[in-house]
Amino acid sequence: MKLFTFAIYIFLIPILCAVKPNIIFFIADDMRPHHFNCLPQGKGKNWTPNIDRLSNEGTILMGQHVVSPICTPSRYNCLTGKYASRATNSFFVETTKKNENQTVVSFNTHITSSDANLQKYLQAFGYTTGMTGKNHVVEVLGLQKFKSYEESARDPENIKTLKFNQSIVKKAMENSGFDFVGNVYHNNPDFLGLHEVAVQNMDWITQGGIDFLNKKKQGKPFFLYFATTVPHEPFDEYRSWNANPLITAEGYLEEPLNVQAPRNSIASRLKEQGFPVNKDTANMLWLDDSLGALLHHLENKGELDSTIVFFFSDHGQNAKGTLYQGGVHNPSIVWKKGGFKVGSKSQALISNVDFAPTILDMVGAKWKDKDFDGISFLPVLNGREKFLDRVLYHELGYARAIRIGDWKYITVHYPKKFSQMSLQDRTLKLNKWNNDRALRHIPIVTKDPKKRFSHLTALPGGGHAEHESTGSFPYYYDPEQIYNLKTDPEEQNNLIQNQEMKPTIEKLKTELLTIMQKLPGTFPINEPSTY
Repeated sequence: MKLFTFAIYIFLIPILCAVKPNIIFFIADDMRPHHFNCLPQGKGKNWTPNIDRLSNEGTILMGQHVVSPICTPSRYNCLTGKYASRATNSFFVETTKKNENQTVVSFNTHITSSDANLQKYLQAFGYTTGMTGKNHVVEVLGLQKFKSYEESARDPENIKTLKFNQSIVKKAMENSGFDFVGNVYHNNPDFLGLHEVAVQNMDWITQGGIDFLNKKKQGKPFFLYFATTVPHEPFDEYRSWNANPLITAEGYLEEPLNVQAPRNSIASRLKEQGFPVNKDTANMLWLDDSLGALLHHLENKGELDSTIVFFFSDHGQNAKGTLYQGGVHNPSIVWKKGGFKVGSKSQALISNVDFAPTILDMVGAKWKDKDFDGISFLPVLNGREKFLDRVLYHELGYARAIRIGDWKYITVHYPKKFSQMSLQDRTLKLNKWNNDRALRHIPIVTKDPKKRFSHLTALPGGGHAEHESTGSFPYYYDPEQIYNLKTDPEEQNNLIQNQEMKPTIEKLKTELLTIMQKLPGTFPINEPSTY
């Protein structure tokens, strides 16, 4: 890595002295279209003045897509600029070996300390890098377990464990390229180890961001990766926006934080603006207050005018855990003072693997696209290119997809060991899964071992992450699917049996095969399977 860093410095000496913009990458968790006032599904439904400011003054990327629509691989895509099937962490490698060398992109694709990534590139380019909030992507080894999920978070031994886990998570984040690590949720709250601390604390995350902005080196540009845990579950009032403000992922605070608008004012402010108070409106205002705290802090320090802000939710939520448009289509916002030449909206097809090369392009590092699976869309923002002919590749679980223009092809393949599982083995696997969910107080999808698998999980009935989408499309269980997104945007009419579609299908399959041949592992697209 020393040679890698030295090489970057030598390559970029001419631009290290140039004035470079600050970058904030604000990534929310599981936002739905109706949470965005700037989208038709959410217009007028939310009181989010700060997000609205970004969308009104910046550019809404209406053609934004993600490669893999669940938390971990999507974050991998953003921070590496590469497809998550390139992950080299031991968990992913072992999973691949167990699946007949077929890569299964799930919650197993982690960034290791040896991986090149956006934060390391920016460090080498003279940036001070920081993060706060949800990890769920950088590999962390050695986390200690608790005796029971129901243990007290005030017990001295459990406090010690919480703080130890927080310390090694922070160390892992630092090793991945962050100079400063604020307050971190290693995973979703329900997976922190104790039910008592399985609540949201947006104020605590924001405090970490403000701490970074106060402690960063003066005179140096900064990159802040700011990852919220809301509006993802738990989103009920008593475990989210109106939870005990003293509870954090590392235990109890001595006193509440006052880094953003008081959470006890959320209900009254919503009512004053004529909005109902519910899990959507309250959590979105809470999240918006967090963004507002960052923007106001930078304005007060005279640094906002030199800052570019990306506002992105980790994936589409209306078909999470699938490669249908509801999962992969995921509009985002990019803002800078004065806006971009492209205007208030862009329809260009872009992918979240494009973020890393785009940000490097923005700071003046003419990094070659061949080092990424993504492509810089800065020319799009500058009004010079439209990306209308962009090919979009998607991968998740046991499914792969390709989009060229309005045509989209999806294929599903399960290794033979799953299609040959006995009912006894299916029952044992499902019971083990459900028992763990019950301990964590998480809803169980099904107790029926005869249920069919989801595209994401080779588990009867599928997992909880994708349960809303599993089997919800007319041709969900078809091993091959092709859709015309122009005439069938909801993907309700599979044209795979249409004889006139053969040339188009072959073109799509050829392009998909060309991409996958360059990736590790295998995925037999000519041997689709279903169960």
